[in-house]
Amino acid sequence: MPRELTILMTTAASIGFFHTLVGPDHYLPFIVISRSGKWSLFKTGWATALCGVGHILSSVILGMTGIALGITIKKLVHIESIRGNIAAWALITFGVVYFIWGLRKAMKNKPHTHRHFHGNGINHDHVHSHSNEHVHIHKTQDKANMTPWVLFTIFIFGPCEPLIPILMYPAAKNSLSGLILVTAVFGLVTIVTMLTVVLVSTFGINFLPLPKLERYSHALAGAAIFICGLAIQFVGL
Repeated sequence: MPRELTILMTTAASIGFFHTLVGPDHYLPFIVISRSGKWSLFKTGWATALCGVGHILSSVILGMTGIALGITIKKLVHIESIRGNIAAWALITFGVVYFIWGLRKAMKNKPHTHRHFHGNGINHDHVHSHSNEHVHIHKTQDKANMTPWVLFTIFIFGPCEPLIPILMYPAAKNSLSGLILVTAVFGLVTIVTMLTVVLVSTFGINFLPLPKLERYSHALAGAAIFICGLAIQFVGL
């Protein structure tokens, strides 16, 4: 293997790792939604991997198309920045909508007390919430199944800006194998990093005793996604 390609693959792996870690949008939405939606680790994992693949493939397709059409790297990076703005605003919007829905769900599910009087003089209070008792299973499943696809759509617009310059070198050398190897290394490291952070965090957070906040889990997840979107759009994370 040529020395230049080895260096390029090492660079791709390093950039993929650090690009994922410093971007909270790569893992935070999955962690908070997994917690609020009570997803299994398997579902959390496949949703994360699916979005990671969509995230990378969209940039690969854009980069390959740009290379084929002779578009300069400056223009490709500009297109990626536009996609980044779309993804950030989509994340912000999704966070707001999810927060409002979660808040309404929490209000409807507010526990209340009924006092029961028995003939033997013994009285007791019965605390319950109507929302949980009368929820329609198919409606709950529809919402749960829709969320990963909403995230997938957002992640398609999420750019991998560092990938474009890395692809240019093997493309300039007319090395298809180099192009494939660099893309594969970047993509694999990115997805593995996403999965590791998401699954470890999800596994750990499930042990936290948060009974009082459980009713607001969806609203808190929406707020976290909203803040994540704001950080990406205005702080540049």
